Amino acid sequence: MPKKSILDDLNFIKRIDKSGMLSFCVDAAKHYESAVNIAEKVVVGYPKLKSIIVAGMGGSAIGGELLKDWANDALTVPVEVCREYTLPAYVDKNTLVFAISYSGETEETLSAFLDAVKRDCMIICIGSGGTLLKFAEKLKIPSVHVPEGIPPRAALPYLFIPTLIILQKLGLVAKVKGEISEAVTVLRQVCSENAPEKPMKENSSKKIATGILGTVPIVYGFGFYRSVAQRFKQQFNENSKIPSKWEIFPELNHNEVVGWEKAEKLTNHFSAVIIRDKSEPEPIKCRIEATKELLSGKVRGIYEVWSRGEGRLAKMLSATIIGDFASIYLAVLRGVDPTPVKTISMLKDKVSKTRLKNKIVRELQVLVEKRS
Repeated sequence: MPKKSILDDLNFIKRIDKSGMLSFCVDAAKHYESAVNIAEKVVVGYPKLKSIIVAGMGGSAIGGELLKDWANDALTVPVEVCREYTLPAYVDKNTLVFAISYSGETEETLSAFLDAVKRDCMIICIGSGGTLLKFAEKLKIPSVHVPEGIPPRAALPYLFIPTLIILQKLGLVAKVKGEISEAVTVLRQVCSENAPEKPMKENSSKKIATGILGTVPIVYGFGFYRSVAQRFKQQFNENSKIPSKWEIFPELNHNEVVGWEKAEKLTNHFSAVIIRDKSEPEPIKCRIEATKELLSGKVRGIYEVWSRGEGRLAKMLSATIIGDFASIYLAVLRGVDPTPVKTISMLKDKVSKTRLKNKIVRELQVLVEKRS
């Protein structure tokens, strides 16, 4: 009989995943439904806009990337994600700015929020509280108050779904509810199939985690799976505590592939995860298959993640949750609690010594007083 995987030992998983990061994956469908209910309560009435900016960092910014890819063929205005202290030069009163910070204390996002207020942008804040929502209330800016006590990367449903609901409220996109409904149904199935109770032989996320253990995973996406590949990479970083990278077709066929030519001693330290779609365009399918041939025998292993569903949102989220599960199972295999992010906390402490946040708060308070 084959040896039983430690990923099939539920007690072992609980000992490693002390804070229950896996529970957010298992209950993902419920969180997406809850996010819809929260967002529906927000009242917005902004006039016609010319551009959209999502200002955020890390787990609070990836929702903006998903929004950008989801809305690529639906929105007639451009969407950009800003991970900087200041907004792009073109941003003005005709720009809708989603200021997203789960904690409400992210220095870069607060700075971008201040910039948006100064430029008289249309603003919507999303977070669990903190300085961001405090000043949104003082400045009478619409905000979405999401549940507290969740690791920002696990709060994706609450930081992403409200952007879709709000764009529908503003008349910029249609049929959002239907897409979300399908996505929730698909997620219930996918989460059940990848839950801890499902044994390795029936659990694709456990298989991926086991296969890439001891390697640096390279995640390849295409089209609207660009942001999904990026999310995979970030989850491997934060949950699994390992290096990872992501690229997209067809661009990677014009540079990335050459990197595998003469790196024999290095390639065995890598594995490839490719996001697939049963309806992928023929040119993309051809490129993926050709790239798999090129990588075969060079990287430690090649793994495919097939999306589910009919709508774009269901496809994106069904693939995303596989990456979330796999990254946590990989952490368990490595004996690492997936929740703490000590390095990020350390960096925040060091950066706080610049006291920039104090300056931002003072400037925001001045604006409050001027407008009251």
